[in-house]
Amino acid sequence: MRLRCAVLDDFQDAATTIADWGPVRDRVVVTTFREHIADENELASALADFDIVVTLRERVPFPASLLDRLPRLKLIVASGMRNSVIDYTAAERNGVTVCGTRSFPTPPVELTWALLLGLARGVVTENNALRANGPWQSTVGADLHGRRLGLLGLGKIGGRVARVGLAFGMEVTAWSPHLTEERTDEVGVELAASKNELLRTSDFVSLHLVLGDTTRGLLGAPELALMKPTACLVNTSRAGLVDQDALLTALHEGRIAGAAVDVFDTEPLPAGHPMRTAPRLLATPHLGYVSELNYRTYYTEAVEDIEAYLSGAPVRRLH
Repeated sequence: MRLRCAVLDDFQDAATTIADWGPVRDRVVVTTFREHIADENELASALADFDIVVTLRERVPFPASLLDRLPRLKLIVASGMRNSVIDYTAAERNGVTVCGTRSFPTPPVELTWALLLGLARGVVTENNALRANGPWQSTVGADLHGRRLGLLGLGKIGGRVARVGLAFGMEVTAWSPHLTEERTDEVGVELAASKNELLRTSDFVSLHLVLGDTTRGLLGAPELALMKPTACLVNTSRAGLVDQDALLTALHEGRIAGAAVDVFDTEPLPAGHPMRTAPRLLATPHLGYVSELNYRTYYTEAVEDIEAYLSGAPVRRLH
């Protein structure tokens, strides 16, 4: 009898076509879910008959309350090698193995620049006007060359974003709670004296930090008030880094020139959410990791994880 595998949030219907499931096809029946299931009761019901679940990033939480209701579940494969929404203690207690996959930093770097450039040059506004036979040129774009890019975080993604900024001829400065001058020298950027200095002096601020106890709400109303009224904020990391109500207020009141975001407090973003209609906002539905390279890697290695588990030697185990 073949095991049953659920692939969650396969919005693009890509999971079974972008990777070869042949190595496990004779032992596993794959079912994809194209719609997100947010309600825990609905999720418990939908997954009750599955032995394996493949989940994207941290989109679907697996707390103890859910894992305790899935006695048939034996393997979770999550894309990426870090996942903060799985209760690993409960998984172990329920005999559930949790494995991960590789994830590449380049796709979110590229999206960061797509958003920053789109915001700076009014790409969406001008495109919409052109297609609707509207005014020919209605915006004056912001220049990048000679402007200051402030990066909150200079890790794998932030470092790559910095190098692109330098290539544009921008002055690049960075800050994070534990950032060292050795790291900024390695990348070739300036170490900001403080977070507040970075916010006061930057023309573009981009966030590239891991969300945790010390970074949650890193930018609230007081911090946003420090930014220049001509400055723009870009967030492709995690919504929780920024107080969302404070950001909406800043956008509605014109305290900053604009924001570009790829991450939200609730995903998928509910219909009628104020982020859908906020002024001065360029928004995308968490596309940072959504690229051919990452998807092929996620699902190819998910198949490898399943095959290894079935052989009794799980690989890429988390925790």
